[in-house]
Amino acid sequence: MTTEGHIAALERRHQELDRQIQAEMQNRQYDDLMVSALKRKKLEVKDELARFNIADRH
Repeated sequence: MTTEGHIAALERRHQELDRQIQAEMQNRQYDDLMVSALKRKKLEVKDELARFNIADRH
């Protein structure tokens, strides 16, 4: 997979995690642990995207 393809996949994953978080939080009895886990995964993806952006600048 190319770098651009990997970045695009990460961006899609980030958006999907955001949708999952929003959907879970709209549930009347949402699971705090599930939301926390999703947010943690979303942050990991965001951090990986940031590493690619820093590498592209150098």
